[in-house]
Amino acid sequence: MTDHVIETRDLTKRYGDAVVAVDGLELRVQRGEVYGFLGPNGAGKTTTLRMLLGLVRPTSGHASVLGAAPGSSHALSRIGAMVEAPAFYPYLSGRDNLTVLARHGGVGEERIAIVLAAVGLSDRATDRIATYSMGMKQRLGVAAALLKDPELLILDEPTNGLDPAGMAEMREFIRSLAQGGRTVVLSSHLMGEIEQVSDRVGIIRAGSLVAEGTVEELRGRAGLRVRAEPLPEAARLVAALPGVEAVTSAGGLLDVTVDTARAPAINRVLVEAGVAVSELYLQKTSLEDVFLELTANGDQPR
Repeated sequence: MTDHVIETRDLTKRYGDAVVAVDGLELRVQRGEVYGFLGPNGAGKTTTLRMLLGLVRPTSGHASVLGAAPGSSHALSRIGAMVEAPAFYPYLSGRDNLTVLARHGGVGEERIAIVLAAVGLSDRATDRIATYSMGMKQRLGVAAALLKDPELLILDEPTNGLDPAGMAEMREFIRSLAQGGRTVVLSSHLMGEIEQVSDRVGIIRAGSLVAEGTVEELRGRAGLRVRAEPLPEAARLVAALPGVEAVTSAGGLLDVTVDTARAPAINRVLVEAGVAVSELYLQKTSLEDVFLELTANGDQPR
């Protein structure tokens, strides 16, 4: 059994000669992880997911999902997915909509009550979909994706329409879904959502993967930021200390690349040398900073 539930090689999707929606994508999703698929609107996220589900045929390249071709019965029987806005029969209740799906998919109807409870819709299960808010429809979409108790769950923007409390609950729920060996691919343009739930993150820009790793790996090593006077003397003293890899000055501050446990020693050296230290604090690149740097000016409408 491979450790990768999703593998792509040079996966490409073109629409005519002018639009390249996905461009040579190399993606590896490991078994049992929550994989955050992050990118701006129009970066090619949804097109990628649709190819992995067999809903869109790639122009070139190769993809394997759960060891099978995308869209094959062997793969689809073990996948649950919500891609783009979920659609339901508005005149049926939430439970009845799930009943239709369960019967169509050969799933035992005992799963319906389980998934409704899991997404917090048991109390509204008998209400018609026409009375549901957008957030409730999103929850029902996740419930539908869970009907088969899938090995791989693919969720595209699952917190759309949810209020802040609902978003927090959904994040916690997504983390719980990854227990017991299930793999979750979570596509979003919301960095906070991805940062809080993902084991690893892939950032896509203009159809290509531009970075991949854990959140900590993408954010890079922490350092220290120092505000002191006189600044040139502070820079000279700090740069001479053991363990300091780099010192840069910008906006009246020093950015120091160093083990943050060295902060007390750095402060002591500066103060003993007569340098006035007004600020010394941990400085770490945010995932948002990384994302904006990697995706700036890189997207075309998809």
